[in-house]
Amino acid sequence: MRDPKASPLLAPRGPAVCRGNRDHLGTDGRDREAPLELRGHRGRLRCLAQPCRFPGSPGPPGSPDSPDPLGTQTRSDALLRETYRTAEGSVAYVSDRSELYVRVREGWRKVQLGELIAIPADGPSSAFTQDSGRPGERIGPRIRSQELQEPPGYSILPNTYHSAPGLHLVALNTPLSGDMRGIRGADFQCYQQARAMGLLSTYRAFLSSHLQDLATVVKKGERFSLPIVNLKGEVLFINWMAIFSGDGGAFEPRVPIYSFDGRNVMTDPSWPQKMVWHGSSAAGIRTTSGYCEAWRAGDAAVTGQASALQSGRLLGQHTRGCSNRFVVLCVENSYVAEPRRT
Repeated sequence: MRDPKASPLLAPRGPAVCRGNRDHLGTDGRDREAPLELRGHRGRLRCLAQPCRFPGSPGPPGSPDSPDPLGTQTRSDALLRETYRTAEGSVAYVSDRSELYVRVREGWRKVQLGELIAIPADGPSSAFTQDSGRPGERIGPRIRSQELQEPPGYSILPNTYHSAPGLHLVALNTPLSGDMRGIRGADFQCYQQARAMGLLSTYRAFLSSHLQDLATVVKKGERFSLPIVNLKGEVLFINWMAIFSGDGGAFEPRVPIYSFDGRNVMTDPSWPQKMVWHGSSAAGIRTTSGYCEAWRAGDAAVTGQASALQSGRLLGQHTRGCSNRFVVLCVENSYVAEPRRT
């Protein structure tokens, strides 16, 4: 008999063994050595003299291990370096410009954000707040996107990326000297940077050379039918041929010209000289000594034609040494509708 003062029977921590005979059964027919939850189940306990392993109690639930989809990069060039290591659909924030990008199949697409929702002036001065229910416990700073609720009818993402049809005029992300490895090298940089930002149409350099006149870069059927717009869709010219009407390509200087990564070349210090290379006459025709030896010379002794953007003209006639690093523009040479967002 069991000592009445003995401790209660506990389920074994190791594997239970079911004997092949019946001498382990009590007078009530119950299994004395089986765990409490298995006693009385003789017909169901079929171990065939083999060790029976009973599962232990479940452990505590683990923490979710999902990666944060939002990455932060300090500069856009760092973002471009991460392109091929970033999964499609990832979102990245470029902190030095306060800009948001999403990874698409062809590269990165800049998210055109809506109006700023400013932090209320009467809000807490500290990023840390006290929990009223638990005095003394400090709560970490909240991410702004978690605090702000989207107002009814307001969408942070626009319904269309470029709402109106137009041919986009966009600057390369860095200024260049007259040595661009030829007109094909300049065209390739336009193509490469457009693709990196998810722009699907063909962009070509806004330049005359020994191979082409600037006025012929855009396809003939679209030279009069579409406006020339900046990256955000703001109109610079009513159509392509308006640039070559004889007024030096006059445009409204208050309408910004943006680079592919979204900077305003008129104000950004990355372009200290607010000049643009073009290599053309005011009518968009190549000039023999105006294109830095087919855009392969970067010497001060060689010259090319450029224009002062702050004068509000794209085709001003200024002769400059090819060692200067000026803005280089790219133009969408045929219209491709952007995919509609829903």
